[in-house]
Amino acid sequence: MKRSEAESAIRHLTHQWARQTGVEVGSAKQPSFSAFERWADERGYSGYFRFRSTMGARDDAERWFEQELGQSWRN
Repeated sequence: MKRSEAESAIRHLTHQWARQTGVEVGSAKQPSFSAFERWADERGYSGYFRFRSTMGARDDAERWFEQELGQSWRN
């Protein structure tokens, strides 16, 4: 899996997850990346969390998740 492919997929899946779980973009509530990761894994998308990365695939994926949900201000 290429990093760019994973990024595109994770950003897209973040919005699918948010719609299904009622999470609003920019909400003051802190969405759970772990819950998102479990949700993705249960649907067969775990491969998108395995790619080469300097910071680590999970860290990159969490950063994209937070950016898509308007939560990057917390970092």
